Amino acid sequence: VTEGIAIQMLVDVSSSMDMNMTLPEGIQKTRLEVAKEMVESFIVGDGEDLLGREGDMIGLITFARYADTRSPLTFGHSALIQLVRNLRIQDRLNEDGTAYGDALALAAARLESLEDTTEESQISFSGPIASKVIILLTDGENNSGNHLPVEAAGLAKKWDCKVYSISLGDQLTGGSGDSPPLSSSERVLEHISKETGGLFRKAFDYQSLQSVYEEIDQLEQSEISTLNYSQVSEFFWLPLALAVICWLMALILESTWLRTVP
Repeated sequence: VTEGIAIQMLVDVSSSMDMNMTLPEGIQKTRLEVAKEMVESFIVGDGEDLLGREGDMIGLITFARYADTRSPLTFGHSALIQLVRNLRIQDRLNEDGTAYGDALALAAARLESLEDTTEESQISFSGPIASKVIILLTDGENNSGNHLPVEAAGLAKKWDCKVYSISLGDQLTGGSGDSPPLSSSERVLEHISKETGGLFRKAFDYQSLQSVYEEIDQLEQSEISTLNYSQVSEFFWLPLALAVICWLMALILESTWLRTVP
């Protein structure tokens, strides 16, 4: 029996995600390209620290000014990965913005209606749903949409959905070495995560973003219970048959060749 996890991946595709980040080899890639690599590694594993989410149902929602469902919750991870790889920056001026409040509300609603969806599609976990999770990746402040982030967090909390928020930004240099104070937008993300039982993390490069996904991967593990059966081949009949044959032979010998007359 597998206690699967339902996960909604939320990815920011606004124009600010076109800014560059530095990879370990010194290569420059946009924030979106790095985010796509991390999301793919989270889903299928990287062969090292990320083990993949083979037994989990995963959906994909992107957002800029509007929230769009790119993939419903599915076990078809191969098709999902293709959708992740094809994500592009939303460069239309009339559609640019950041509406993660709408994306959160949409994700929570999808998770809440999961049981009805799986019944209609005849797809279900092989056991109970252990957890409903939303992983939100954004680099900006909510400035669009119909739902405020705190309002969307209230829906997620009501429907038992945990929100893991990742704020992707620039690394701050200098100072005393202490972590810089959270910005107003980061405090909102932190509040959302605390309210729903998730966690909030900041990431500023490839390594820090990878460590966040590794942490979430460890926190949200599917539980698998296995019942094994062993078929035992019984051979007690073999010595029993030999004993019976010997006993019969002894009776025959006693009544024939080895017969004794008193």
